[in-house]
Amino acid sequence: MSDEKTFSDLGLSPERLAAIEALGWSTPTPIQKQAIPAGMTGTDVVGIAQTGTGKTGAFMIPALERVNVGEGLQVLVLCPTRELAQQVSDDTVALSKGTNIRSEAIFGGVSYNPQIKALEQGFEVIVATPGRFIDHMNSRRVDLSKVSYLVLDEADRMLDMGFRPQIEEVFRGMPKKRQTMLFSATMPNGVHDLALRMTNEALWIEATPPGTTAEGIDERFYSVKPDKKNDLLMSLIHEPGWDQVLIFTRTKAGADVLEGLLKREGIKVDAMHSNKQMKYRTRALERFATGDVRVLVATDVAQRGLDVDGITHVVNYDVPLDPEDYVHRIGRTGRAGATGTAITFVTAGDLGAIKSLEHRLGRAVEKIHLPEFDYAGAPPPEGRSIGGRAKKSSRGGGGMGSKSAADLSPEELAKLLNPGS
Repeated sequence: MSDEKTFSDLGLSPERLAAIEALGWSTPTPIQKQAIPAGMTGTDVVGIAQTGTGKTGAFMIPALERVNVGEGLQVLVLCPTRELAQQVSDDTVALSKGTNIRSEAIFGGVSYNPQIKALEQGFEVIVATPGRFIDHMNSRRVDLSKVSYLVLDEADRMLDMGFRPQIEEVFRGMPKKRQTMLFSATMPNGVHDLALRMTNEALWIEATPPGTTAEGIDERFYSVKPDKKNDLLMSLIHEPGWDQVLIFTRTKAGADVLEGLLKREGIKVDAMHSNKQMKYRTRALERFATGDVRVLVATDVAQRGLDVDGITHVVNYDVPLDPEDYVHRIGRTGRAGATGTAITFVTAGDLGAIKSLEHRLGRAVEKIHLPEFDYAGAPPPEGRSIGGRAKKSSRGGGGMGSKSAADLSPEELAKLLNPGS
């Protein structure tokens, strides 16, 4: 007989089990197996977990099990981005099915009036971004006196975005007797300090070590000249199986340019970044999730909190500057046990970032050289491709003998890329 733990083994209510079954969740994920029982007993939890590991269920299931309907705000979840707040709120609604628990998402970029009216109605659960929540709190529209369950989701991201003062302000307004859960993909000193200050005798859970990518993701690095990125993208995106594609660009302008290019190619596409109005971003996400558009081009606003099933390909049009951002970006595919493909375009100027990324990952990623796009021509025979990984090839080495681009000095690389200079 299998000793695999099920949700039924966690002592959940019939209503919660029915809601979980309706969501199609079969067995608890590793972090859920540890965090849910702790949460049910009132224990504080600090979890190190990547997106896509089931952490929303890990903190929300025990929170909802302890809510008393009609007794005011009892659960507060703080998230770094609007998109993540909306996703967590949607999951909360689904997990509350069959009960009278009321929840609301509060975030910036939209009108205050609907939120004010909603807050007047009273909710047991609020999922919010720090800035907008502080506005409502300072206007005395939110009563924190009965909050017994506080969650900080993506704590590292919130600190990166400068939300520490707002988090501290909320912290000061909270009842001292409460349960706290803090989840973070990484545990830098700032987050570690915050976790120690905000929790009491917490259970620390490391579901996935930092730099770990989900199983089922086929990762590939494509060598490409900067001016050939668009051509390479068009070559790939027309291949079979590219059904739902998420493309990350470094800049908002780059996302808009790429959206226009894809539209001219007859591809259904939307762009999503912080310069877009919230209603447009929400519509773009909905259209992508339902398959009305095949491609979503986004900046890092979507790397966390975008929980869309069925994304077949993630493309890093620009190499992310932080290795952890790479993990979060490609984690949009291969979710819930599915398979997916993550592709990164690598130019000659990205070699340093790629070397750092592979060092952080602790492994090499498959390198692909296509002569018509390769920034340095095809790799030499028995030579090494980007990052120094051994790769055999019968093609020539681009005029530098047995050296690959990774071995070249800056002067040699410049000569190779600009032979007429």
